[in-house]
Amino acid sequence: MAHFAQIDENNTVLQVIVVEQDVIDTGLFGDPAAWIQTSYNTYGGVHILGGTPFRKNYAGIGYTYDLDRDAFISPKPYPSWLLDEDTCQWNSPVTEPADGEMYSWNEETQSWDLDEDTCQWNSPVTEPTDGEMYSWNEETQAWDLIP
Repeated sequence: MAHFAQIDENNTVLQVIVVEQDVIDTGLFGDPAAWIQTSYNTYGGVHILGGTPFRKNYAGIGYTYDLDRDAFISPKPYPSWLLDEDTCQWNSPVTEPADGEMYSWNEETQSWDLDEDTCQWNSPVTEPTDGEMYSWNEETQAWDLIP
């Protein structure tokens, strides 16, 4: 079995299915020329299992098949991002910080903003781990047992 992407007249991926090549060739799913094989294990021009990369990226709905590059390319996420010709992946004009925090791209400022939704606050006193349920009491700055 293989993965095939159906493309429209603009080379936009409409769907991806798993099917045998001979079924595609029969025309059961329409014009065989509208189906391009894609590799589930290829991402950024690398086969994640060590095999031979195929068409730069696994196709997804909304991706474009670029005939000249023989590659599937995801939709451009932001106007400022640039296509890496080797990987056919979109890159931000500024490298995302690699400090373990979560960031979101800010197109207006052309920078990475700390994703506040993923920030975690820790209490000044460690919550007891005796199996009971506790809630933090801001007034007393202590953990209160939940009855």
